[in-house]
Formats: sequence, C-alpha cells, structure tokens
Amino acid sequence: MTQLSPLQRLWLTETVRLREEHAGPLDDQEANRRARSSGGDLTQRLEHRALWLAERDGLLSALHHWLQGARLAVLVLAVLAVISGAGLAFAALGNGQTPVNVFWALGSLLGLNSILLLSWVLGLLLAGEHGASLGRVWLWLSDKLARDAKAAQLAPALLLLLQRRKLNRWALGALVNGLWLLAMLSALVMMLLLMATRRYGFIWETTLLGADAFVAATRALGALPNWLGFSVPTVEMILVSTDSSLYNNELVRQSWAIWLVGAVLIYGVIPRLLLYLFCRWRWKSGRNALQLDLNLPGYSQLRETLMPSSERLGVNDIAPEQLHTVQAGNTDLHTDGALIVAIELDDQHPWPPTLPATVKDAGILDSRESRQTLLEQMTRFPPARLAIACDPRRSPDRGSLALIGELARSAAQTRVWLLQAPPGQALDADRLSDWHTALKQLGLPFATSAPLNWLETGHD
Repeated sequence: MTQLSPLQRLWLTETVRLREEHAGPLDDQEANRRARSSGGDLTQRLEHRALWLAERDGLLSALHHWLQGARLAVLVLAVLAVISGAGLAFAALGNGQTPVNVFWALGSLLGLNSILLLSWVLGLLLAGEHGASLGRVWLWLSDKLARDAKAAQLAPALLLLLQRRKLNRWALGALVNGLWLLAMLSALVMMLLLMATRRYGFIWETTLLGADAFVAATRALGALPNWLGFSVPTVEMILVSTDSSLYNNELVRQSWAIWLVGAVLIYGVIPRLLLYLFCRWRWKSGRNALQLDLNLPGYSQLRETLMPSSERLGVNDIAPEQLHTVQAGNTDLHTDGALIVAIELDDQHPWPPTLPATVKDAGILDSRESRQTLLEQMTRFPPARLAIACDPRRSPDRGSLALIGELARSAAQTRVWLLQAPPGQALDADRLSDWHTALKQLGLPFATSAPLNWLETGHD
C-alpha cells in the first residue's frame, strides 16, 4: 500500500467515515478482516480498514490528485502575490518623473496589508476563528485543479478533522501570512531595484495639518527602523522636503529612501514573517497530536467488528451491486508455498487431484464457514501461488466471483482452473464464455488444464 503520512492516513479515515455517514455502510467484509489481522489498537485498525477501502474505491488516487491540485493552487497564488507586491511598489514610486509623496507611498505599500493583518489578529483573538478569504480561495482552487469527482469529499473531511483541535486556523493562517510575506518581499525587492536604477525625489504635502504633525509622524514611524540601524530624516530634512527646489538634494533623497525601505521592512515584512513562523509552529505541534475521535458513531459502531470480544465466522452483509476490479499478486505481506482450492464441486469431480509434495490442498469451499476460515488463514499466511478450481457447468455468479477476487488478493500469484466436464457430459459454450469474460474482468489468468507444474515450480 502507498506510503502515507500520519495526517494523510487520518484524513482518508475521516473521509471514509463521512462517506459512510452520508451514503450508508460500504462493502467492507474483506477490509474488516484485513484490519483485524493487521493487529494494533482500534485507531490503527480503523486506519487500515479505511486505507484498504480508499485504495479499492479510488479515494487514494483522488487524494493524490487533490494534493497535486493544492500544490498547484499554492503556486498560482504565490505567483499572484509576487506580481501584486511588485505592482504595489511600482504604483507607489512611479516612474521617477515626478516627486514621490512619502506618506502616500507608505500608505500604498502598507495600507491594505496592515488593515487585513489587524483584522486577522482581531478575528483570531476575539472570535477564535478568522474568515481567511485567501484560504477559501485556495480550497476552492484546489478542488478545481484536482479534476477528480471523488476529490470533492476530501476537503470537507480535512476541515472537520482539523477543526477538532482548531488546526484549520493555523493551517490557513500559515498560508495567508505566507502569501502576504511573499507580496511584501516582492514589494521590497522591487523598491530597491527601482531606487537603484531611477532617480526619485521625496516630498510631503498638506492643507490641514502643520509641519509639526509630519515631523512627529516621521520620527515615530522611523523610531523602530532607526533602532535597527535604518537612518531617519532629520527635522531639517523633513521641513525642506516641502520645497520643490530643495527636496532634490542627494542626502535628503537617500535619507527618505532608507526611511521608506526600513518602514516597509519593519511594518510590512517582519510582522508577516513572525506570524507565518508562529502559525507554522502551532500547525506542526497540533498536527503531531491529532487523533481520531473514537466516540463518533461511525467509529464506535466498528469497535466490536474490528476488535471483537470473540471471533465470529460468517457474513450477514448484503452483496454489493457491483464487483470491484481486482488484480492478483497485490498483497504486501510475505508469501510462501503453493495452495490449491476448489469452489463448490459436486461428487462427479473427485478431489483432490494427485498433488506434488510441495503443494497443499485447502479442500472444497462449500460453506460460509469454510470460506471465512480459509480467508482468515490466507490473510495471515498468504501463499506465493494459488490455484482455484471451478466447475464451469455452474454460472459465474456474483458470490463466486467475489470469493475468487478475495482469494486472489491474498496470494502473490493466482490462476483459475476451469475443470473439464465429467465423462459423458459437455460444457455449455455460452456459460464457458461467461466464465472467460468474468475472469478477464477480474484480471486473472485461467486454463482448462491442471496448473500443477506451475504450482510446484512457479513456471509452466
């Protein structure tokens, strides 16, 4: 079975639970048997059962498609963030032909980011959640890019799983702050490139406020950057920046440029970086402690089935409407030896045939108990080669084909032996053709001659 991370195993288990909750119990007889044989506690058996059902029903491939879509969605949003950040810087500084109003430029670069940052923090502190629109866009885009109808069940299951420990806020928080961090870094880099290749002059203008207000605002905004080594314009530089004949002084221009870069770095980049790292830390620590809620009805109802107080044989489930495609030799367990078994033979077929010493006879499966006993044994000790003898005079009904499929999944290699008709009788051509069609759909090789040499040596 495909190697999955602990989170992905829990995720698929929750997806199967939701699917059964809305559509009813799945055909899980073989999955339950394999889960019981795998051992472990209830959580481990629930995961084993869910992963087997997910692989059988296509949910595992849907998960891989969804993850590919999620990564592509992150890449698309990251590219948009980089382009948006560069656009902010270019819009704030312009082409250098006209002087730059420093406070308009600072507001353009930090205004939207600061408002959304403040709303995110307040939502987290006051409501315990946050309406991360970027996070919802990412989930929507991930579903669209997955292009798998079964992947639509995965996002709700993931959100429900994460909400139990309120991890969704940290996962989406890391995404949102990470994208804004990219945007701010892109804006900062574009600012430096523009300032390095163009000549900018900086001014400030006002109608209502006095010069003292701008001096105080400039010094206040520059205090923290100045503490970290960024220079701040002096009072004289601030005052002369209102005069278009003086703002073009080289020292004044450089001082304003450094002040603007420091403000963007301190108030734009660093807060997003710290929040991103904080969300990542909370996400990783919470993810490692994530567990299934075994008190949910979907799990508690399986407790006796997966961890029975006494082992029971037999099944009471309704047969599935459609057989699932199987392939021989897909067991991950260690296989050894050769085994031959017959399904519902009558007295006209003597059994067993003369067998090599290395081939074991599993008898004739003619009852529910005998079938379950053999399946349980093969789950624990799967054979390397398995031959299944069938009487082609009988119709290939759904139950027989399902049994053949279950037997084949517990062996490394499987062949079906379609027995010859007893002396004086003939096989019905149409019925034999039905057997051939059904076995081809199951992906199992078949022949009318006894595969004894193959059982003994592994080749014909």
